[in-house]
Amino acid sequence: MFQTSLNKIAIGSLLSITLVAQAMTVQAATQGVNPSQNSHPPKPKVNIVSKTAPIFYGSQGAYPFSKAVRAGDTLYLSGELGMKDNKLVSGGIKAQTAQALDNINQTLLSYGYQSSDLVKCMVMLTDIKDFDAFNDVYQSKLSKPYPVRSAFAVKDLALGAKVEIECMAVK
Repeated sequence: MFQTSLNKIAIGSLLSITLVAQAMTVQAATQGVNPSQNSHPPKPKVNIVSKTAPIFYGSQGAYPFSKAVRAGDTLYLSGELGMKDNKLVSGGIKAQTAQALDNINQTLLSYGYQSSDLVKCMVMLTDIKDFDAFNDVYQSKLSKPYPVRSAFAVKDLALGAKVEIECMAVK
């Protein structure tokens, strides 16, 4: 009697599995899938929004980096030194900061952005004692609301610069 009950359960289970398999075959056929090809069930269609590929600007210079890269609406700027006419400006931290910010503004404008589009800046100073002097110029060149910012001291910068500023802008 126990064996007969087990046989009935096994037959019932096989019948259930067969019915489920038949239902899946019918569903697949109505969706244009041939289940005999061992294919996966169709995935639901999802509208995929493609992101534009990054655009690299000013990458033909003497150094191995781009002046800026635009990804979507974000413009990433390479670090700027206080350079004018291919030379570091004289006058110390204030002059170099002013020139670096002018260079950043010129880059922003050349790619259709403006200083009010800045959202993040990173500042590297070779002497942390220059922090207040840097801030005086930074505050005079940019307007509220200021971008978020990091500032830290580094041992050296390229070409003997006192400051380097790297920024990101978003439209």
